[in-house]
Amino acid sequence: MSQQPMNLRRVLEFIRRNKGVVGAAVGIGLIVGAALGSFNPPVLTGSALVILPNTKTTTQTLQVIATSDAVLAMARPDITPVPADVATLRKQVTTSSPSPNIISINAQNRSAAAAESTANTIANTFVGYLASSQSAVGQLSARVLQPATTAAGPNPLTHRSVYGLGGAIAGLLVGIIAATARGRGDRRLRSRDDLANSIGVPVLASLPVSHPSNAQDWAKLLDSYEPAAVHGWRLRKTLQHLNVAGLNLGGSPEGESSTVAVVSLTKDSRALALGPQLAVFAASLGIPTLLAIGASHDPEVITALKVACAGSWRGEEHRGLRVAILGEDGTDLPSDIALTVVVAVADGADQRPMETLQATATLLAVSAGAATPEQLACLAMSSAAAGREVIGMLVADPDPSDGTTGRIPQLPRAASRMPTRHNGMTTEARP
Repeated sequence: MSQQPMNLRRVLEFIRRNKGVVGAAVGIGLIVGAALGSFNPPVLTGSALVILPNTKTTTQTLQVIATSDAVLAMARPDITPVPADVATLRKQVTTSSPSPNIISINAQNRSAAAAESTANTIANTFVGYLASSQSAVGQLSARVLQPATTAAGPNPLTHRSVYGLGGAIAGLLVGIIAATARGRGDRRLRSRDDLANSIGVPVLASLPVSHPSNAQDWAKLLDSYEPAAVHGWRLRKTLQHLNVAGLNLGGSPEGESSTVAVVSLTKDSRALALGPQLAVFAASLGIPTLLAIGASHDPEVITALKVACAGSWRGEEHRGLRVAILGEDGTDLPSDIALTVVVAVADGADQRPMETLQATATLLAVSAGAATPEQLACLAMSSAAAGREVIGMLVADPDPSDGTTGRIPQLPRAASRMPTRHNGMTTEARP
């Protein structure tokens, strides 16, 4: 897959693909931020007002005196907890003048009680200092007009919310970086064009697939699968491509069956359903169809499908579809079958050919975002080593944002039409 230039669209695509990573980063950031907000409570301010009636001393001078070493040193022993030194206490105290003869002494602390106690202690000490003979501006009459009773500050819940929001934003940035780095290093193919270009074969159809997890689910798929109109049309076009590629979907006069192998990866469980869905759809069109379960480099991958086929389906015909398990049902397959769909599973790192029926055509089944170019090349090489050339791909669960076509070839005018579900007969196409 060619390296595309980095832009906003690609970054948004990486975020969408790795939304779990981004969401987890945002969630962790939110929790960490809220926790930091709880362990780091907001700073509260307690304010005490001191009034000096009939004074000629400027408020600027009085504010300097209120935070002077003399006043703070006298007040420090009475403050609980006792500040380490006068310099530490000065960092907690500020003054302001709401009117010409009123001084506001403000003390800050993360504890409301400590902020109120500090402001009241310094205010009382300041009043006592001005009335003493040690006053730098002479003895002045002052009194506490309003003691600090309620420390003001941010609401604790709002404070934690702000910290949490900051943590979530930081987590979002980390998640975006992680998603971008992960996306740039991910070689798995998602778009139909990238899948087609990786090994030079077209994507014949892309459609959502069922996700059977047990034998009952597989049996339900084989018995009742019916695609939506648009997906049915894509499967029909796939059968037309196979017909052009050499499969005689109308049946051979000699009774020979045309065979298409649908090969998927062992670690791509979603793509395994493409072969059965193609077989069920072909049978619904009136084509005598056999679904054959072939070889697998990992037998556990197709165990549930084998169990479903080995149940009431074996030897029976449901909706025009028959099933067989290669290697267990012997080599004598029904002679009245027009199309055999062989489901095979190969390891994306193993190029050894798998022993299965000789196929007229081979399709690779792959899910969007499940295979790398190297894995698809190994699948193609494995099929080629067994004498089965790959003519196209089927894509399971295509990426919703993918607007590419997968290099679908134009069909030539066919000499015959496929059977229909109405009469199962072929008719010559008009020239």
